Amino acid sequence: MTDAPEKSLFDAPPIAEQERMVEAILFASAEPVTVAEMAERMPHGSDPAEALAYLRKRYEGRGVRLVRVGDAWAFRTAPDLGFLMQKETVEQRKLSRAAIETLAIIAYHQPVTRAEIEEIRGVAVSRGTIDQLLEMEWIRFGRRRMTPGRPVTFVVTQGFLDHFNLESARDLPGLKELRAAGLLDNRPLPGADAAPDDEAEDISGQTELFED
Repeated sequence: MTDAPEKSLFDAPPIAEQERMVEAILFASAEPVTVAEMAERMPHGSDPAEALAYLRKRYEGRGVRLVRVGDAWAFRTAPDLGFLMQKETVEQRKLSRAAIETLAIIAYHQPVTRAEIEEIRGVAVSRGTIDQLLEMEWIRFGRRRMTPGRPVTFVVTQGFLDHFNLESARDLPGLKELRAAGLLDNRPLPGADAAPDDEAEDISGQTELFED
């Protein structure tokens, strides 16, 4: 009778243990975590992607959900229970109409250059508008265009997606949905009669991103 082979020190933990590891990593992180980042922390041979699939199913219907944010993962409150956290999560921000329009253009047309933003809006985009959105970490620099001058492009950040509970920019609602939900009025779209950059307005939380 042959002895059972000894367990190698490099054998991956059972998938149930990997699931616990992924759960611990996500709970301990203040920011969404990518699969690659999890793999770096977990034992050799682990499969965090498979563990995520099991963990996501385990949290279905619970008070918190495992959601994808861009190319990363995080635990978030179930949408129907968001009202319980309203006082803690609502944050007042002051954005100009120009900043809101610029953010919307970047979100829907990314990657987009400053010149393309100005062409859509019909007016010049001030440096202050771009700087404000960069400071809020809702947009970031993308790849440079392989065109004369190699202009830089802008894209929305993972923080923007996380703030508005979007898995990717493809999940942004269409104009009809925005108007139907009361998030966008029937005023002219960016590019026609745009307001000056110093015209400020308050927005609060997700539902007021595109409001006056």
